[in-house]
Amino acid sequence: MNKRKKQTFIQGTLILVTAGIINRILGFIPRIVLPRVIGAEGVGIYQLGYPFFIVLMTIITGGIPLAVSKIVSEAEAANNPKASQTVLRISLGLTLGLGIIFMLLSILFAPWITHNILTDPRVYHTFVSMSPMLVIVAASSVYRGYFQGKQNMIPSAVSSIVETVARIVCVLWFSFLLLPKGIEFGAAGAMLGVMAGEFIGLLILLWQYHAENKKGEYPDIDNILEVEPAIIPQKKVLRRLLKITIPVTAGKLVGSFSYLFESIITAQSLALAGFATSVVTAQYGALQGMVIPLLLLPGALTAALAVSLVPSLSEAATRKDMVTIHKRLNQTLRLALVTGAPFSVLMFVLSVPLCLLLYNDHNISSMLKLMAPFALFIYVQAPLMAALQALDHPGKALRNTLIGSAIKLFLIWYLASQPQYGILGAVIAIIANSIIVTLLHGFSVARMLSFKYKILDFLKMGVAMIVMAGGTQFAYTYLPFHQLTWLQFIAASIVGIIIYIIIIFSIKLVSLRDLEKTPLIGDWFRSKQKFT
Repeated sequence: MNKRKKQTFIQGTLILVTAGIINRILGFIPRIVLPRVIGAEGVGIYQLGYPFFIVLMTIITGGIPLAVSKIVSEAEAANNPKASQTVLRISLGLTLGLGIIFMLLSILFAPWITHNILTDPRVYHTFVSMSPMLVIVAASSVYRGYFQGKQNMIPSAVSSIVETVARIVCVLWFSFLLLPKGIEFGAAGAMLGVMAGEFIGLLILLWQYHAENKKGEYPDIDNILEVEPAIIPQKKVLRRLLKITIPVTAGKLVGSFSYLFESIITAQSLALAGFATSVVTAQYGALQGMVIPLLLLPGALTAALAVSLVPSLSEAATRKDMVTIHKRLNQTLRLALVTGAPFSVLMFVLSVPLCLLLYNDHNISSMLKLMAPFALFIYVQAPLMAALQALDHPGKALRNTLIGSAIKLFLIWYLASQPQYGILGAVIAIIANSIIVTLLHGFSVARMLSFKYKILDFLKMGVAMIVMAGGTQFAYTYLPFHQLTWLQFIAASIVGIIIYIIIIFSIKLVSLRDLEKTPLIGDWFRSKQKFT
């Protein structure tokens, strides 16, 4: 019986990275269209309940995918597929049980939470609509970890893409259908659309699982009998699962609770400042549902860089190869800066037309303009955190995140409660958090590895961004397309990007050699060189 050929690490990483970028781009579609359907206030109602969902999902599934992936990969390496099935069965039982319990608790306490904590009773329908997702996502996370443990990234990638497409259609469709009943029902419809997408994604995973079983992609029964014990120790498997899951979940809960408290404190502080409930909800929705997703859009690539960095650093650390560790870190940080910088510049210079074109609302451009220059800290933060985790220092990453979260929450409470700041107080707090956490990660990496940052690269990047910003502003002001905002925006963006590309090659931030190392693009360059 033939066994499926496992994907190499590079193949698996590229599959997940490609799926992640596609999902990030597709997922931005409802971010653009939904505010036009239910408005900023409707987006605020939709967003207010989401932090609770994130916290509950972290409790249920925080470390499960990693634990399942790790144990299944060990079982597959030992030629022990029945152990993989045991892990799958126990993990499903654990997560589904927790999912059902928290779903029932969410529905039961929804009236109290939405009235007393979230300050806007209209969130009730959205809150109840999201509760069944706890069970669906719980099951999906286990199957994703199972497939990744078998070094088969295709099911996860296919499922996530299909789920995203289904979510786009359902979110917009359901919100449009329910909007005539009221804005709170429109927001609830959007959440029902998210749930429908998650359910379809789960169906894809289940189909892939049963298709794999039908193909008989396991070793011959004779080999199984030779290596497997007669009884699979289920208690041992459960203990191992919990040993891996609990610390990872604890780390993720810091971020999840920070997000939850941020939403609560922001709403409460704005209310203390004298803003009406509808205004508070609309401003929070604009910040969390419109501005921040736009800032995080380039993060798909920096997150991919972080994913690729972990195994590379882990392997080098095993060999105690400090030269390679330093080289990889510098390469990754430089790539994060080079890829994130032009987006940061465009969002700063063209914030007004960008918000007008995407959301038909130029009023939120002030928040985007204020945050855009500091987005680079967010893009660099992911590789630095990945380095700490890859080198077995997750505790330092957790400590830094805790410090940043505490400062952010204090600043939100202090600034947003003052009428002269309002929602901009929350914006300032988020900026401070991104700067502080990134610098703390940077100091931790430098001290741990005696790592020296290439300051010249940072200075070169600053010059490139300033010149690009000036060129983009000049183009937007003087190009003759003012009657067509979208054309003026696109033309100015193209001019700015061309200026940026010329500069980064001129000052050697990027070279042709770097492009030759890039997947797909590098193959194209090498093929051209053969014929020249």
